[in-house]
Amino acid sequence: MKKIQDIITGIHNIQTNEDLNLIVEAVKLKRQYLERTAVRQFIVGEKVQFTNRRGVPVGGTIRKINRKYIVVDTPIGGYRVPATMLTSQEA
Repeated sequence: MKKIQDIITGIHNIQTNEDLNLIVEAVKLKRQYLERTAVRQFIVGEKVQFTNRRGVPVGGTIRKINRKYIVVDTPIGGYRVPATMLTSQEA
């Protein structure tokens, strides 16, 4: 937690737009890396779970894997879900 606070303090000390843009770009690259790493953890046919916009857990089966999103078939329809929001369900 202290490490995060140090980073936030460092951001507050930034004086130029150029430096801030460099940080934004670094955050985007890290987010992209985490998304792609998450996608590689899943396979078609795997049982997964996610929380929908209403906060309700939804379980389903992976139908298709795209670059960022995974298509999950559920009893109430198909969802396009970011891979970072999915968790594997134990069979």
